[in-house]
Amino acid sequence: MDTALDPAVARWLQHLAVERRLSARTLEAYRDDLARLRAHLGGDGAVDWRGVRSPAIRAFVAAEHRGGQSGKSLARRLSACRGFFRWLLKEGEVAANPADGVRAPRTSRTLPHVLDADEVGALMDAVPAGATLATRDRAMLELFYSSALRLSELCGLRWQDLDLDEGMVRVLGKGAKTRLVPVGRMARDALQAWHAETLAAPGTPVFPGRGGAAISPRAVQARLKHWARRGGVVKRVHPHLLRHSCASHVLESSGNLRAVQELLGHADIATTQVYTHLDFQHLSKVYDAAHPRARRKGG
Repeated sequence: MDTALDPAVARWLQHLAVERRLSARTLEAYRDDLARLRAHLGGDGAVDWRGVRSPAIRAFVAAEHRGGQSGKSLARRLSACRGFFRWLLKEGEVAANPADGVRAPRTSRTLPHVLDADEVGALMDAVPAGATLATRDRAMLELFYSSALRLSELCGLRWQDLDLDEGMVRVLGKGAKTRLVPVGRMARDALQAWHAETLAAPGTPVFPGRGGAAISPRAVQARLKHWARRGGVVKRVHPHLLRHSCASHVLESSGNLRAVQELLGHADIATTQVYTHLDFQHLSKVYDAAHPRARRKGG
């Protein structure tokens, strides 16, 4: 595959980096998606994007699918194509968006695993009181579960983002969008204990790593794995699992999908709707156990 960047693609990626402030990882994924499209079109130089039509995009998707790409990966490739051609259309460089109306093959959606309340309790109780590192970690885990933060959001927090009196945290999420998220009582208590120990300035990281800089995502993952093992939690515990668990438990108790969408910072409620399936699984188990005509024989 030719690795030289098409001039139009380069300008679009620069636009996304400056105007939408997308992450380097997202930009690299889009670059790869469009490089694959360009290779499919047979371009070894600048592509005449004005000549690309919908059948060519469909053929590209079909070829990628035959090559073993999942529906999820193909949906992302199509998203990159649609976004690129939408920008070209706005710039007056194409007359239509050939990716509009092209759909990826359906794929089964994997439901996120969650911890139940007892497993969350075991994880938190595994962190002992007293030691400085443990005080930091307890505050970190409590805030993760309390406020359903993304890993990058937690690592980037500064003390000035927290209002522990009001129980709120201001989070900088995807696309440089900010949102206010509640902080639960136990997370507030843990954060106050951590702040009392550090007496950190407002502009400093809430969770510092070595040298006082913000803790790295890899370090958070390692600490979470350590405490899960100490607490006897047999599931593979990772930062996103605490986010999933919080969202599922809030929806399970409230039934308010819109509130969960705001909590998670999802731009599209369709992304949040996966938790309705988790909620139904819980309801189904309760129903099967409780309804006199739903119980299985011998149960």
